[in-house]
Amino acid sequence: MEISAKDDGPLVISEAQVVTGATVAAADRLGLAAGDLASVIGVCEDTVLRMGRLEHLLRKGTPPFEKALLLIRLFRALDAVTHADATSAREWLRNTNLALGGIPAEKIATRDGLLDVLAYLDECLGRDRGAVAAP
Repeated sequence: MEISAKDDGPLVISEAQVVTGATVAAADRLGLAAGDLASVIGVCEDTVLRMGRLEHLLRKGTPPFEKALLLIRLFRALDAVTHADATSAREWLRNTNLALGGIPAEKIATRDGLLDVLAYLDECLGRDRGAVAAP
C-alpha cells in the first residue's frame, strides 16, 4: 500500500487506494470469492488478487472503478438492511429473491443486475432518490 507523508505532515492516501481497499473488504464481508468479484467489476481474477495486496489500484473513470463504487454501495445498503449481520447478508445474496427474479449474487455479475439489486435494496431502506425530503 502506497501511503506517503509529506514533510512530516498528514498521511496521503489516494482515492484509488480507498476504493480498491473498500471493494476488496466489501467482497470479503459478502463472501464473494476472487472470481465472483472479478465478474462483478469486470476484471480478471488475477487482478482481484493483486487488488487484495494493493498491487493493483482501480483507476477513477474506468468501468471497474465505477462498478466497484456500486458494489460498495450495495454492501452498505445490505449491511443496513441486515443490521450488520454478515451471515444474513451472505445468505440473502445467495438465495433466490422473487422480487428480483433470481439470485442476487448471480444478478450482480452484470452492470444492469448490479443496478437492479442496488435499487431493490434502496427501496427496502425507504430511499427514493427522486424524492426530495420535506423541509
